[in-house]
Amino acid sequence: MRAGYDGITALHGVSLRVRAGQVLALLGPNGAGKTTTQKVAAGVHPVDSGRVHYAGRDVTGISSRDAARAGVCLIPEGRGIFPNLTVRENLWMMTFTGKTREEIEALAFSRFPILEQRASQTAGTMSGGEQQMLALTRGLTTDPAVLLLDELSMGLAPLVVGELYERVAEIAREGVAVLVVEQFASAVLDMADHAAVLVRGKVEYEGPPDQSLRNELANLYLGSTP
Repeated sequence: MRAGYDGITALHGVSLRVRAGQVLALLGPNGAGKTTTQKVAAGVHPVDSGRVHYAGRDVTGISSRDAARAGVCLIPEGRGIFPNLTVRENLWMMTFTGKTREEIEALAFSRFPILEQRASQTAGTMSGGEQQMLALTRGLTTDPAVLLLDELSMGLAPLVVGELYERVAEIAREGVAVLVVEQFASAVLDMADHAAVLVRGKVEYEGPPDQSLRNELANLYLGSTP
C-alpha cells in the first residue's frame, strides 16, 4: 500500500500480514512510516493506493469507528487515558462495550493487580508504567481481534517494559493478532514471533526476529543495506 500527507508519500508499497496469535514487531528509525502504517490499519489514515484486509475481507477505506467495531484496537503513543479521572473512572468509561463496571474491573485487575491498588487514585498521578497498563487494559475491554500498539516502551524503565511485553505475549497467545511499533528493537524482539523493519517508508527486512536481524539492525536503520 501507499499513503502520505499533503502530496508527500510516507509509505512506498508496504505489505505486511499480522496473524492471529502472533506478535509482529514493526521496527525502524524515526520518520520511517511505522505510525502511519498503524493508522492506515486502524482506519485513521486513508491509503492512496493498495488494499487493506481484515481476516481476508477487503476493508480498504474503512472508517476508524467501523474498524473498531470489526475488532481493531489502536493504542497510540502517549498513553491514551483521562489523567484527571481516577483509575476506576477511566475503566468505567469503557462500559459502552456492553460490559458492566464489575466485569471491566475484574478484567483489568486480573491482568494488572497494581491497578486495583490504584483504583481510587487520579490516573495522571501514577507512574508512566502504571498509566500504560491502564491504557492497555482499557483497550482490551473491547475484546479486540487485532491489537495495534505504538511505542509501548516510550519513557519507561526496562523492567517495566519487560513486564508490559510479557502481558502482550499473553494476549497474543489468547488468539489476538498484535502489531507492535517500536523504535528500540531490544524492547520487543525477545517476545516477537515475526519482525519487519521500515526505512524511508519501505520494508527493508521481514522475517524471524533472530540474531541475524539484530546484527543487521544498525545498517538497516542507517539505510545502508543494498
